[in-house]
Amino acid sequence: MDNDSIVERLLDGKEAVDLKARICEESKKIWRIATPSVIARVSSFGTIVVTQSFIGHINAVDLAGYALVQTLSVRFVNGILIGMSSATETLCGQAFGAKQYEMMGIYLQRSWLIDLITLTLLLPVFVFGAQIFKLVGQEKGIAESAGYISLCFIPYVYALIFNLTIQMYLQAQQKNMIVAWLSGMQFVIHAAFSYLFVYVLDFGLGGAMAALCISSWFLVLGEFVYIFGGWCPETWRGFSMAAFKDIWPVVKLSLSSGVMICLELWYYAILVLLAGYMANAQVAINAFSISLNIVSWMLMFIMGIMGAACVRVGNELGRGDAGAVRFSIKVLMGTSTSIGLLFWIICFLFSTNITYLFTDDEAVIHTVSRLSLLLAFSALFASIYPVLSGKFSLPNTDFVVNVEIPFCVCLCCLLGVAIGSGLQTKVAVINLVCFYGIGLPVGVVLGYVLHLQVEGIWLGLAFGVLTETCAMIFLVWKTDWEKQVLKTSARLKRWNLE
Repeated sequence: MDNDSIVERLLDGKEAVDLKARICEESKKIWRIATPSVIARVSSFGTIVVTQSFIGHINAVDLAGYALVQTLSVRFVNGILIGMSSATETLCGQAFGAKQYEMMGIYLQRSWLIDLITLTLLLPVFVFGAQIFKLVGQEKGIAESAGYISLCFIPYVYALIFNLTIQMYLQAQQKNMIVAWLSGMQFVIHAAFSYLFVYVLDFGLGGAMAALCISSWFLVLGEFVYIFGGWCPETWRGFSMAAFKDIWPVVKLSLSSGVMICLELWYYAILVLLAGYMANAQVAINAFSISLNIVSWMLMFIMGIMGAACVRVGNELGRGDAGAVRFSIKVLMGTSTSIGLLFWIICFLFSTNITYLFTDDEAVIHTVSRLSLLLAFSALFASIYPVLSGKFSLPNTDFVVNVEIPFCVCLCCLLGVAIGSGLQTKVAVINLVCFYGIGLPVGVVLGYVLHLQVEGIWLGLAFGVLTETCAMIFLVWKTDWEKQVLKTSARLKRWNLE
């Protein structure tokens, strides 16, 4: 063997070792951010799932009413709030990367102001819940139950505003471990109060909803204590009138993100609404909602990875390192896909057993069991999409992303990448075409024309998310990251307050 061959092999071996070390280092950075986020998201969404479980063992009508409100009304409002709040994650992540720490507290205050006004304007969705569901043709008993539950959800959605934005603000500066601890305590408190109110004090449906609201505000108050108590000295310097300055660009970015997220979340809401028009509406709504929540709860793990994607991409863009952005995306995708495969196995093997946690209705359980294979693939796809579409939007850029989709684990990473880089507008167009131009018509044809019922609707959902995943992968692949770095730098300079 000649000397050149020996040198070449040694160099290849060194590159392999260096690559392994880089992957390990990047994975540590990702999980340092993602672990608290995973705990927080799983615990917070777990309160929704636990409430559904308690209500499911009260009676089937209230379970259907809860499913309608949580999947339609709350998702409708959440889509707007999560989307608009993603501007906070984008701006805070990039400001932290650029060491503009004083701007992070101002961005947080701006988001509170914008989101509070937005939610107040959306309150009629909850106040007139019963009338709205009757108007769209839902069964009278289910609609009346949904109307009562809608009113009970109002304190919860106001708490959600602060919870969403504070988590994004803390995560951007890698101080979200406190959120993980508080969210874990929230879950325990919620389960305890739910049992106390529903089974011990026999408060029924009202008790289950009261437990949800109490635990939600416990989390928010704990976050307030942490921020106002001096644990964020560099980024929180008290309330400031600067929050009202240059607010219109933030509003535009928030609206752009809001539209992007809404197109995704409303897609699922419409599919649940379609299930309500089937022959046995109560069973169809309950089965579809339970399936959706099972996958969504698993997806909270991926949302934690998506949050890490947002922070990593936003930080590296803020530092001006396009190469680090590309490498981070590759590691994020590998991590997300591995988790997606694990969830695929869990859904395929145990989805029917999990259903017993929500209801004793054998018709609903049987319907969910027929969806087990589709549930498994939904969990797999859901692990990719949100990370790529993520929450890394850059002000005034043209790439839109989506969050919380039970059909793309790898897509989760894609969503996070897109938001972190500010590509919301493009993602919004992709969502519109894939979900409403492809997935929804396919679901209607399969469910109603070919009489596949709930399976047909879920197949349409899956097909829409699959096409979205492919489009997002192509978009991220074609993005010029050097150009995105320049855009980020220019916007951070323009928005910084001396």
